[in-house]
Amino acid sequence: MWRISRFRAEDGAGRMPWHAPSAAAGALARAQPVALNARVTDATLSQSAAFIVAIEAVAKRRDRAAFAQLFGYFAPRVKAYLMRLGSDAASAEDLMQDVMLTVWRRAESYDAAQAGVGTWIFTIARNRRIDALRRERRPALDAEDPALRPEPPPAADQVTAAQQWEEKLGAALRELPPEQSEMVRLAYYEDRSHSDIAQRLNIPLGTVKSRLRLAVARLRSRFEEK
Repeated sequence: MWRISRFRAEDGAGRMPWHAPSAAAGALARAQPVALNARVTDATLSQSAAFIVAIEAVAKRRDRAAFAQLFGYFAPRVKAYLMRLGSDAASAEDLMQDVMLTVWRRAESYDAAQAGVGTWIFTIARNRRIDALRRERRPALDAEDPALRPEPPPAADQVTAAQQWEEKLGAALRELPPEQSEMVRLAYYEDRSHSDIAQRLNIPLGTVKSRLRLAVARLRSRFEEK
């Protein structure tokens, strides 16, 4: 069982929505895999495309079941990857927790047009490993180390699925009223806080929150259409 005791209930500050190790297992047991959830995707989506849908669900509405799917699949693989790079079990566990916390907090920064979800997550893991080595002031890294080489480009089917998703999302955003689409752009694409948006646009904080709620509800209803 992968411990996730560091992750506490979501309190608006970006912390993970978990209370104890059993929470992830419970969510995984209750959650229907995203690839089979008719409200989000159809049965023809590949596993890679399903991960894209899951990361979008985390980014747009902090979907715990979607994150549980990502955590359940990637957490053990990230830890094993870090151990292959030379981390001991305890260090790999801590780094894995940090990686998955980053996935939760920064899901909106994922760009499906640039890389697959797995490539993105393992790149985060590799960077965390490099940062850890630098903090420990170990000898310079070998530039020829295979672990430090760029990941191969995503497969054609992954690119196609990502493009289709981006097109659908773009069409949905264009259908939003201008004031709502602006909220989405500032909050999710520019990663601005609600208070920052309110100050930037000179509008009440409550207005920012209500417009974002309406925008997310409209987008969600669009993707729930069969």
